[in-house]
Amino acid sequence: MLIVAAVAAIIAFNMGMEHRRKIAEQKIGGAEEEARQIVANAVKQAESKKREAVVEAREEIQKSRTELEKEIKERRSELSKQERRLQQKEESLERKHDAAEKKEETLNRKIKEAEEMNDEIREIKKSELEMLEKVSGFTAEEAKEYLIRMIETDARHEAAVKIREIDQELKENAERKAREYISLAIQKCAADHVSEAAISVVPLPNDEMKGRIIGREGRNIRTLETMTGVDLIIDDTPEAITLSSFDPVRREIARLTLEKLIMDGRIHPARIEEMIEKSRREVDAIIKSEGERAVFETGVQGLHPELVRLLGRMHYRTSYGQNVLQHSIEVSHVSGILAAELGLDITLAKRAGLLHDIGKAVDHETEGSHVQIGVDLARKYRENREVIHAIQAHHGDVEAETAIACIVQAADAISAARPGARRENLEAYIKRLEKLEAIANEFPGVEKSYAIQAGREIRIMVNPEEVNDDNIVLLAHDLAKKIESELEYPGQIKVSVMRETRAVDYAK
Repeated sequence: MLIVAAVAAIIAFNMGMEHRRKIAEQKIGGAEEEARQIVANAVKQAESKKREAVVEAREEIQKSRTELEKEIKERRSELSKQERRLQQKEESLERKHDAAEKKEETLNRKIKEAEEMNDEIREIKKSELEMLEKVSGFTAEEAKEYLIRMIETDARHEAAVKIREIDQELKENAERKAREYISLAIQKCAADHVSEAAISVVPLPNDEMKGRIIGREGRNIRTLETMTGVDLIIDDTPEAITLSSFDPVRREIARLTLEKLIMDGRIHPARIEEMIEKSRREVDAIIKSEGERAVFETGVQGLHPELVRLLGRMHYRTSYGQNVLQHSIEVSHVSGILAAELGLDITLAKRAGLLHDIGKAVDHETEGSHVQIGVDLARKYRENREVIHAIQAHHGDVEAETAIACIVQAADAISAARPGARRENLEAYIKRLEKLEAIANEFPGVEKSYAIQAGREIRIMVNPEEVNDDNIVLLAHDLAKKIESELEYPGQIKVSVMRETRAVDYAK
């Protein structure tokens, strides 16, 4: 039974396996059929895509070919045009070349003719020069020098005429306006002038007072001189003592002290010291008052107190006999008037005019010129830059760069040159006049020269045979320039050159 069962199981297994094989064969056959259909479909699609790609490629090739043919056609057309232009240019260049060759031939011919003509001209010129030299009696060099002299004479004549025209124009325009401005400034500011010297004279009630001032063994006068720094000159002058000092403030303190001692009658060293201190306080008060007066009169505001005090010190300072404070006030007023006429800053012009000589307040105590001292003081107390420049330029130490500086220069000259404003040492005055005449006599053709009007004018007589009418203009101009460069003088000097020819005969 077991065997039958085993055989049956084997048969059943084989039958199952056969059935599965048939089913698998069927499935494989179906899959192969399906695969063949898929392959066939893929082949069909690929052929279709291929046909489409071939068509598109053909269309693209055809389009590219069309565009390329069009571009080739255009390039051929452009090349054809360029060939025609090049051909035209070549033809034009050939024509120009032919023309240039013809011109070159013509020029060569003309150059040859010109050279032949030049040779002929040189020969003619040489023969003419020889003939001219024979006729005129001059060599070529002598004739050249003669022509140069003639040209120089003509040029000097034209220069003289031009100078005369320019001078006339300047006199008609500039001098008229300047005269108006300056005369107006002087009329509006007519300041008084006080002439002082380096000495003061103190009157005494009697000559006995001289002995009391000298004191026993000279102790009183030594005390006075030591504490004031002033020299007391006691000589045979009746009822007077002379005080001498370069410092006007010290001299004023000594004068007040002496006057107080004479009035008090008690003269001894202790009393002298007391009176000196009292006089010093009085002078300091006067200095402050004078400085404030100057500021008030000119209307200048905002000055540093130390500058006001220095202005007050100038009340006791003189220059060529002219009171420096009054001079500064006058310069301030004149500067303001000139600035108003010219449309400039009046306040700034007045300030610069008032401070232009501030260095003179301490120039005997400090090294340097009063100009540099004034500049240093103005910078120290932070004055306006234009004011500092005006101080620096008012005597021409530097070139004036602003209108205010020029105005201060003019106002300073106006104040100093006013008749009677300043005095000079007689010896220096005479030397200046002699130097003025000597400068004039140095010029050729000058016969005589005379300095007149206190040196404000120089009159020159010239030899009419040596100096003609044109040359007197140049002579006056050159002499004025030389005087400016070699002399120092206040104001201006008029140069008058006169030429006169006289003919004398007698009726018999």
